Amino acid sequence: MKVATAAVSVALAASPGGYVASHQQADGGFAEPGGQSEPVLTAWATLGLVASGQKPTGPTGEYLAGKPVSGAVDLALRILALDALGRATSAEVARLEALRRPDGRIGSLVNSTIWGVLALRGTDRPATASIRYLLRAQHRSGGWAWYHRGAPDSNDTAAAVQALRAGGVGPRSRPIRRALAYLRRLQRRDGGFPLVPGRASDAQSTAWAIQAFVAAGRQPGRPAFRYLAGLRQADGSYRYSKRYATTPVWVTAQVLPALARRPFPFR
Repeated sequence: MKVATAAVSVALAASPGGYVASHQQADGGFAEPGGQSEPVLTAWATLGLVASGQKPTGPTGEYLAGKPVSGAVDLALRILALDALGRATSAEVARLEALRRPDGRIGSLVNSTIWGVLALRGTDRPATASIRYLLRAQHRSGGWAWYHRGAPDSNDTAAAVQALRAGGVGPRSRPIRRALAYLRRLQRRDGGFPLVPGRASDAQSTAWAIQAFVAAGRQPGRPAFRYLAGLRQADGSYRYSKRYATTPVWVTAQVLPALARRPFPFR
């Protein structure tokens, strides 16, 4: 019985960062339990670990740099992850800048523009036209959507706040205040945030919202952190929600920056 109790105590002490790190593969990439390395998941795992004060060991940089990417979002994520590892990103940044359209969009989506701005500002590149595009894309509700005529959601809104702050938009400016008000209206009684109105709270949406408030110099509030704490598993991973436990490496990697109170891009 003592042995079992000790094992439980060790399991409960497992850290979220340790959980993510334990899923690094021999090729330097990261995989979900039982899966194979994936470039996008590897970028998220890298960002989560760096936010928590760790860096992946082994050839993670080589793995990321050697994999093809499709689309502006994946390219921006790779830039942010490589930059977090201290690797050169000039070639990737040039590719990203080539995807910028005359109206400021990077790629074809509002979402891809958000991530493009984060990657450009994270590598000290100008993004003025793209920031103006994002300001025009804000909905009357204060939120942002995945694409131009879509419905706003918490994740894109929270990411847009971080992109605008990285681009120099003031924390007390009207766009930021409206965005934070939109997020607060979404917050559920359990302290968490859902993706869209009417949905249940989930770990990733809550983590994104926390990062947005931190980026704007506001307190996210204890209820959001309590909600996340209720989703933590004994092995250090986080459930997606109270009802579902899925893609634990991805979910935990996205929770880590919120726990560390570090918005994107890392400086």
